[in-house]
Amino acid sequence: MFDIVGKRYWYFALSLAVIIPGLIFMGLNLAKTGEILPLAIDFKGGTLLEVQFVQPLPNLQPADVKQFLVTETGLPGDTQVQRSGDRGIIIRTETIDNAKKTEIQTKLAQHYQAEVDLSKQRFESVGPAVGSEVTQAAIIAVLAASAGILLYIAFAFRQMPKPFRYGTCAIIAMLHDVLVVTGTAAIFGHFLGWQVDALFLTALLTVIGFSVHDTIVVFDRIRENLIKFRGEPFETVVNRSIVQTLDRSINTQLTVMFTLLSLALFGGSTIRHFVATLLVGVFSGTYSSIFNASPLLVVWENGEVGQFVRRLFGREAEAAPKRIVS
Repeated sequence: MFDIVGKRYWYFALSLAVIIPGLIFMGLNLAKTGEILPLAIDFKGGTLLEVQFVQPLPNLQPADVKQFLVTETGLPGDTQVQRSGDRGIIIRTETIDNAKKTEIQTKLAQHYQAEVDLSKQRFESVGPAVGSEVTQAAIIAVLAASAGILLYIAFAFRQMPKPFRYGTCAIIAMLHDVLVVTGTAAIFGHFLGWQVDALFLTALLTVIGFSVHDTIVVFDRIRENLIKFRGEPFETVVNRSIVQTLDRSINTQLTVMFTLLSLALFGGSTIRHFVATLLVGVFSGTYSSIFNASPLLVVWENGEVGQFVRRLFGREAEAAPKRIVS
């Protein structure tokens, strides 16, 4: 039987190795722009303009379009440009009016010697006040989800000793996934120029749901085995429960990841950021439910946090006895 719980600190260290770079890039972004993540117009306000041409333009490169727009139309340097199919581009920039929109369309048509299809365009503006409200709503949504999950798991495991431990460990594993996803978004924003929009929030909440769902499956097996294997050490019961649900967890998440991978490859550029966020989050959720959530129960049960604190302050720690299931 795999000794997953016995190697728990290696898995905790791997989680830190993944999270810390994301935190560093979030700090760099905060120092540079005053924002933890590179926010799109959904959160900070601005304009989205989609320009479609009548004929395909296979050589239309977002970097070249951005350089042209900044140089020839005076758009700011933080303007974001991405492809939309083989005939269009999506421009995210500061708030502009109809006159500026017309100027951009005209100059793009002249530069690329292609007619703009006015029947297939998108022009949306979000004010700073609306963006601020969306940001507040996003924070409230994540906090509300965390509180609801904690209370639900504590209620579902109310017949177990110390049921809030299960809910707390699930929340810690969920926060691990949130940090991985947001850290990845900060890294992608730094190197690829990706921005966080409303779809990112949708992906984040979906990841939270997947992570907690998988964690509850493992916790439920622990609850069954604590009754079935009375007399065994708690650590052994937890490890057995993880191994018993390992195939189920991996197979379920692989099915989702294969679907997301096909969407990332063939679904188009408009949803690529959303799908990439889901891919990272689902993978992280699978990892945390297996290698973080349940081992944290063992750490808590064995009093290892207290031992670490006592050693940290130079006080000799007494070995904590393993709990025997009775």
